[in-house]
Amino acid sequence: MEKITKNTNRIKRHRRIRSRIFGSAKIPRLCIFRSSNHIYAQLVNDEKNKTIISADDLKIKAPKTTGKPEDIKTRKALIAFEVGKLIAEKAIAEKIEKVIFDRGGYQYHGRIKALADGAREGGLKF
Repeated sequence: MEKITKNTNRIKRHRRIRSRIFGSAKIPRLCIFRSSNHIYAQLVNDEKNKTIISADDLKIKAPKTTGKPEDIKTRKALIAFEVGKLIAEKAIAEKIEKVIFDRGGYQYHGRIKALADGAREGGLKF
């Protein structure tokens, strides 16, 4: 019997979402993966099963914080916002303006929303 965890439920939600959305060369899918420490975003062409552009927070410097738990959550959201702007920058350079947003089974708030807002501010439309 399979143990039901938060991640297995997220994967089930993601499968339902993926059954309805599909990225192409003109309008790729912006998919997001969020771990406990990092956030990753990529533009995917589902027709060819290829990643067109990717961005992550591994090289983005975190802003200084006081060390309080509230500041840590804010810091992660600020980093996610920067990742959104970075992927939008790269997409605009590749002449991609429109994308389909794939939240990856995560709730649309916090870091996921911050990344989407950063991508919108960077010039992507979805």
